[in-house]
Amino acid sequence: MSVEYFGQHARLSEATVANGFVFLSGMVPENTEQADAKIQTADVLAQIDSWLQQCGSNKKHIVEATIYLNDMADYAVMNEAWDEWVDPQHSPARACIEAKLAKPEWKVEIKVSAVQIK
Repeated sequence: MSVEYFGQHARLSEATVANGFVFLSGMVPENTEQADAKIQTADVLAQIDSWLQQCGSNKKHIVEATIYLNDMADYAVMNEAWDEWVDPQHSPARACIEAKLAKPEWKVEIKVSAVQIK
């Protein structure tokens, strides 16, 4: 079995593909200046779309998602962005967890795994 690495750095890869599955690292917002949790979530979801495309997949083929929120008070606004983005006919298994994120300005981090469709 071979593993493909995408966006590889010394510490991590942004994505890996193995045996027909796509695994994304936890995606965090690139835009944090005065960005609320909804804007940050939309930013992260756009990154997920991009990485999935590069790996031969798309959001309709996500099988699981884990969402980390810095504060559960942002759950409703995060869900607004999620609901605008997710395909309701292909909604993945999902968990949402409150967690202290690596940078205080990050309000959300999302990790997904998908099936490759090439």
